[in-house]
Amino acid sequence: MEAREVIIRPLVTEKSHRLTGMDKPQYTFEVHPEADKIQIRKAVEELFKVHVLAVNTVRVRGKLRRVGRFQGRLPDRKKAIVTLAKGERIQVFEGA
Repeated sequence: MEAREVIIRPLVTEKSHRLTGMDKPQYTFEVHPEADKIQIRKAVEELFKVHVLAVNTVRVRGKLRRVGRFQGRLPDRKKAIVTLAKGERIQVFEGA
């Protein structure tokens, strides 16, 4: 898998924004469901030119949604929380 296939999109939420302001910043991405931690680490280092210290992954089950009398389910997804080396930043999250 190529780096752009592994990282689907950055997740910007209140919690993920709070994690970026720490001593060792953490960034959250939605990733391909079959990507492992090593592929995620290599993809982030290649795309953003940073040094990754750790990768934590979480599988998120899709929620049930209703529209009128019809019920459906959002797709399952996988997200990764990536910890960077001290002093490094990813400009996508910083607004630059």
